[in-house]
Amino acid sequence: MVATLFAIASVVFTACGGGTSSNTGASGGLDPNETAATVNGKAIKNEEVERVFKMQAQGQDARMSPLELANARLQVLSGLIEQEVLFQKAEKEGVVPTDEEVTAELNKQKTQSGKSAEQLEKDMKAAGMDEATVRLQLKKTLAIQKLFDKVTGKIEPPKDGEIEKFYEGNKEAFVKKKGVKLAAIVIDPANNGEGDVTVDQASAMARGDEIVKQLQAGADFASIAREKSEDQSRFQGGDLGYASEDDLRQMFPADVVEALMNPKTEIGKLFITRAQGKFFILKLQERSDRDEALTLESPGVRQQVTEALISARKQLLQTAYQTIAMSEAKIDNLLARKIVANPNELSGARPAGIATPAAANSNANANAEPAAANTTANSNANSNAKPAANAAKPAANAAKPAANK
Repeated sequence: MVATLFAIASVVFTACGGGTSSNTGASGGLDPNETAATVNGKAIKNEEVERVFKMQAQGQDARMSPLELANARLQVLSGLIEQEVLFQKAEKEGVVPTDEEVTAELNKQKTQSGKSAEQLEKDMKAAGMDEATVRLQLKKTLAIQKLFDKVTGKIEPPKDGEIEKFYEGNKEAFVKKKGVKLAAIVIDPANNGEGDVTVDQASAMARGDEIVKQLQAGADFASIAREKSEDQSRFQGGDLGYASEDDLRQMFPADVVEALMNPKTEIGKLFITRAQGKFFILKLQERSDRDEALTLESPGVRQQVTEALISARKQLLQTAYQTIAMSEAKIDNLLARKIVANPNELSGARPAGIATPAAANSNANANAEPAAANTTANSNANSNAKPAANAAKPAANAAKPAANK
């Protein structure tokens, strides 16, 4: 349930996509000042629904029929309702963040976006937002995370017997596959907007040559990665984690993989390659030449099982708490009422002239996971270059082998 980063607020700091649609029919005749729903008497306006819908649709709304548009907006509204229910709970519990806390998190997200102030301002306008709107959304997100932290604070660590049973039942997940641990400095030749110094192949190659010379002269790899890598892994000093040989073959050219896996290749050696449209300066940090079964006494394994079991309990408790909160709230979904009252007014026909229509479940639907659930505070997660886990996840949806982190 708690799975993604600040669903709405972070949009303006990442990929703002196609902006808003110019399709005059996309609004569906909604009055932005009308109330879409109320939560314990607090109104959620159509304007807010439309803003979130536009950000999630990323221009695909021009391809959608009135029926599809209504369905997408209804799902967005459901997320906003859940968010408002939990925010009101956070207010009652006294866990709403201060203005200083919101400012600190906002500045953190701006820094991690890697974008200039001018580009951020442009993105916010394209998303129909201003800083006040972003701050409010961020305030709600942080408040809900604090609420969940308070609710789950009563969870106790699992006892040794439970840890051992979990391990025995999921031994297949605790295998360190033949592979390597890598760090990387990533250079992206694409022009990513104002402030980007590598905007084409030539500038990317020149920057790569400069970085290699620095490394050959003895510069610290992690420091250079934090300063110059164009990838989320820069926040971990370029650490990509552990990748199995099979993972490597899906990510990098065969000759690079062969060299990385060659037992004669020295640990610490640098490799320069191109993959996924970007340039990678790879550093070999560790290599395992065969699969290795890990035990509870292997470094980090017991801690990983403990964290996995605690995480599973937290997710269940959060889901149960949210279910109760929704059942206790007084909700009036006026948009849903309007659809029920006029079932035959929404056409399923898409706009004329669209050769390849979007799927009925558009990006807006696919991203319409309740905003309240999207409250994880780890804004450094999921580097595009990070290898996948090397072992199947067990039923508790958690325990990755410690060696593969």
